[in-house]
Amino acid sequence: MRSFTYVNGKRVAMESLASKSLKIAAVVAFYWTISISMVFLNKYLLSSKDLKLNAPFFITWFQCVVSVLLIAFFSFLAGIIPNIVKVPPFKIDPAIIRGVLPLSLVFVSMISFNNLCLKYVGVAFYYIGRSLTTVFNVVFTYLMLGQSTSGKAIACCLIIISGFLLGVNQEGTTGSLSLMGVFFGMMASACVALNSIFTKKVLPLVDNNVWRLSLYNNLNACVLFLPLIVLFGEASEVYNFPLISSSYFWCMMTVAGVCGFGIGYATGLQIQFTSPLTHNISGTAKACAQTVIACIAFSEVKPFLWWISNMVVLFGSSAYTEVKRREMKQQHELDQVKSVEKPKDEEENSLLPQKV
Repeated sequence: MRSFTYVNGKRVAMESLASKSLKIAAVVAFYWTISISMVFLNKYLLSSKDLKLNAPFFITWFQCVVSVLLIAFFSFLAGIIPNIVKVPPFKIDPAIIRGVLPLSLVFVSMISFNNLCLKYVGVAFYYIGRSLTTVFNVVFTYLMLGQSTSGKAIACCLIIISGFLLGVNQEGTTGSLSLMGVFFGMMASACVALNSIFTKKVLPLVDNNVWRLSLYNNLNACVLFLPLIVLFGEASEVYNFPLISSSYFWCMMTVAGVCGFGIGYATGLQIQFTSPLTHNISGTAKACAQTVIACIAFSEVKPFLWWISNMVVLFGSSAYTEVKRREMKQQHELDQVKSVEKPKDEEENSLLPQKV
């Protein structure tokens, strides 16, 4: 049985829950693939024996430049083959640049703290270091949007926090704990939560178009990163880098740039199709899979309680997801009831005698 809703007085068919779920699954899978690839590439650029460029701000700046160039390229293609490539024209509106600037400041902070965290911790611990995103999302959603959270959801957050603290403790027992890495991980988690909220707020400025949002966000970031590169002395670091003329180095930088473009698009797409909260939960679950892959890839051996900490965080995040899923289902059923009751009320009102 198909459900209907009313938009501007017109009866419109509602998308089925199964169709919504299928689209969301495809978007989440795309986000996972791009995001995991991005983490390993950035870790390789920042800490590998082959490259190890000590310039995280320059690396992220270059990725933003590549993103802008790719958007311009796809916009050009859209003008030639509009039936295949659906990208809006490459136009810059100063008013929109200013409107997107708050999001861009959060975006720059987020990817900067992400890379700084990766610089000081391994990919395996990166999951624990970034596990507080859901907790920060609950806090910021209440402070900025005025939306309260149920007691069950808060209990899940406490479980996540306990898993985080256990993970930090166990990383210390292995002798590889970096307090700077933990700090940057916590800051990255906070910025990821803020980025989700600001993205939802800013999307209407660009007509809910992810391509336009990615263009303005990366364009602002290209400018915002320049003073950071100079301030932290990365200009001289890059200039004196022994592999600066290596084609392999620039190839890896370009691949990372393409992934950076992909993650920006995938993030906006995931938030658009789901919600800031679901995006953060997806990111946490993705990081869990990423941890297992990293331990296998780098042949890392971790103590039993270290793995327990990961499981605690995963359990807390999964429980939180289930709580929110049930709340979303209840809201969906409530919306359906309202959409059915509305035409009945309109029909009853139409039968009432009209004043002359």
